Amino acid sequence: MNRKLVLAGALFLVGLIAFRVYQQWPADDAAGGIQMPPGGFGRSVNSAVADYGAVSEAVTLVGSLRAQEQVEVSPRVSGRVQAVLVDIGDPVRVGDVLAEIEDDELLQQLQQSSAALDVSRAMVQQRVLELRNQEVNLERARGLQDSGLMSAEELEQSQTRFDVSQAQVNLARAQQGQAEASHRELQIRHEQMSITTPMNGFVGRRWVDRGALVNSNTPIVTIVNLTTLKLVAAVPEREVTRVEPGASGIVYVDALPGEKFAGEVARISPLLDPQTRTAQVDVVVPNTDGRLRAEMFARVELNLGSNREALRIPRQALVVRGQDEGVFVLRDDVAYFTKIKTGLAEADWIEVTAGLEAGDTVATMGANLLRDGDPVRVLGGKRSEETPS
Repeated sequence: MNRKLVLAGALFLVGLIAFRVYQQWPADDAAGGIQMPPGGFGRSVNSAVADYGAVSEAVTLVGSLRAQEQVEVSPRVSGRVQAVLVDIGDPVRVGDVLAEIEDDELLQQLQQSSAALDVSRAMVQQRVLELRNQEVNLERARGLQDSGLMSAEELEQSQTRFDVSQAQVNLARAQQGQAEASHRELQIRHEQMSITTPMNGFVGRRWVDRGALVNSNTPIVTIVNLTTLKLVAAVPEREVTRVEPGASGIVYVDALPGEKFAGEVARISPLLDPQTRTAQVDVVVPNTDGRLRAEMFARVELNLGSNREALRIPRQALVVRGQDEGVFVLRDDVAYFTKIKTGLAEADWIEVTAGLEAGDTVATMGANLLRDGDPVRVLGGKRSEETPS
């Protein structure tokens, strides 16, 4: 008896569990074969109606933002770095000192050069005085020769001494000029021991630290001017003839979602890359508020200057299944996957060239979670007034 009771209880429990599982298991609708989600509720989606609207001829390019002006500052002289006075992110202006090179040896050379210059100047003064003395002697000799008290030979000797003295003055002045040039060269080298910035901007990178040995090929810091950036992108061969300098566009940056920036085509390369069949295009992007940074990934939608009417759907409605692009058309609260062909794409809209008709209701938010034939519950958005046949 006990065994029978236990067996009966076990069978009852198994039956109860099976009944509960059956209640929860998705069942095909007998009429249309619609598969219901667990709980018997349709998936929640938003909707929109395919409709005609204006689309602009545009091309979308992707690339990286780069500084309009960027320079790696290197020393003009070799030596050991005594100090680096700036760091990454510091603002700098033309003439600001970035780093200093040890100058002890050069200071000693400057002192020696200054002393040699003083000697040269003193030598010039001495030669000038000697010349004046020889000039006086020559004038006296001429007077004596005119009076018959000095021979012509003695006058000639006096003239020679004057000429020699004149040559010595010229030589002393030339030596002074040479000493001044050498001293000025050392002064310039000493000035070059202080490395200054050639432009306004910010320190983008610091390459060396105090104590490093550097030469004219060693970068100290990288200075970037972020007032204006340029988006460097590649335009396909089929579009290159349609993009012209001066074309305006809207720039989108992934790091700043939802924000738009103005852009303008500045330059287009006349040469195409033989590997990719694309040409480089530079789009200038003003950055007066300094929010953009160099090397940010960005895309630009360039307006090609023409508008037309086209059937459009929201970008959210587009669904990709394998190699097929499509949308989920809503009919009687059921979503049916429909293949479409797309044309131009804008920030919020996509052109439909085939597969839809004006007035068709399509799922937008939540469309990526749907399967063909899923029942849906429309939470918001627009729906067509009539159910498509």
